[in-house]
Amino acid sequence: MDSFIGIRFKKETAKRFQTFSRTYFKSHTEAMSTMLDFFFYNKISPKEKLGPAGRTVEAKLLKRINAVIDIMIDIEKTQTKPTAAMIQSLFETEEPRKKPMMVEKKYAKENKELRFRKKQNPVNQ
Repeated sequence: MDSFIGIRFKKETAKRFQTFSRTYFKSHTEAMSTMLDFFFYNKISPKEKLGPAGRTVEAKLLKRINAVIDIMIDIEKTQTKPTAAMIQSLFETEEPRKKPMMVEKKYAKENKELRFRKKQNPVNQ
């Protein structure tokens, strides 16, 4: 069995540690060992701040993601769709308009239908 050693703590600190230890661990030794391992393996000092809490980081991240989505939607509306429409219109093919064939007059069909008739004047006859 491992031997124990006494360490002096202030009463308030010892009470806080005991409350913490009972909440998360089976023994005070396991709690202290786990905390020391955490600081050793993560190479951080217990005196330094780890930054904002997870909720605030998540909220900021969601705001930035929404901003990026808004930017992408704006780019799509102002640049991508109009450009795609222009390119589409360039590649759309229409049937070429049929121009009338130019035919010499001697081969052209003569229109035998008279448009105007000569007026007959009964007085002169």
